[in-house]
Amino acid sequence: MKRIIKLLTLFAFTIFLLLTFEVPIYAQGVIKSDNFEIQMPNLNSGAGIPSSTNFGINSTIGQTAAGLFSSTGYRVKSGFQYIHSIIPFSFAISKLAISFGTLNPQTPVTDSHTLTISAGGAGGYQVKAFESSPLKTFSSSSTIVDTTCDTSCDETTAGQWTSSSKYGFGFNVSGDDVPADFTNSDYYRQFADLSSVEASQIVMSSIYVGKSRESTITYKVNVSGVQEAGIYTNLVTYIAIPSY
Repeated sequence: MKRIIKLLTLFAFTIFLLLTFEVPIYAQGVIKSDNFEIQMPNLNSGAGIPSSTNFGINSTIGQTAAGLFSSTGYRVKSGFQYIHSIIPFSFAISKLAISFGTLNPQTPVTDSHTLTISAGGAGGYQVKAFESSPLKTFSSSSTIVDTTCDTSCDETTAGQWTSSSKYGFGFNVSGDDVPADFTNSDYYRQFADLSSVEASQIVMSSIYVGKSRESTITYKVNVSGVQEAGIYTNLVTYIAIPSY
């Protein structure tokens, strides 16, 4: 019996709108030449990149209306520092297909890949995940249930799963910025099940700026001797969300 899990990566991006109001504004305009354009010229009392042995700060002093402003339906990012990001947002998955090959009863099989994310926004980031359904055959006549681990686990809380007589499909996360309930490599969760209207769950998150943060997602499946033969598949979706 060959089990293949196909993974689809989705990205969620925050869109910011710059609103223009008909009020007098006393500021410098855009400065251009044939080769250059300065979008937000500003007379400042100080600016630069002061540094020490362990730190560097990119600073602009003197802007009177810099910051994040929001109301219902809108966000405005004001000031040079919001335009200048030294860590562009990016998200990557090392491989898009997980294959367990031929399964034998009471013989757990695992496969894994790596998630890598960079986020320069002041609010950090989140990566959420959900499955389209439990693993099932093309005819949907048979499924491999989501694991409940050795005693209990679900889509929100991991549990220890080491017994070969406990069956199902689940995942473990290790590495940077992973949820605390993944105590070690023996702790697994179910994926949130879209077909059962379960909400997607966080698999990586941070409130800080980060570059090339990595986690390893390990998928595990174990079947009993009465599991129906067939090819079982599902779709796992990851949503990477920057926060500013």
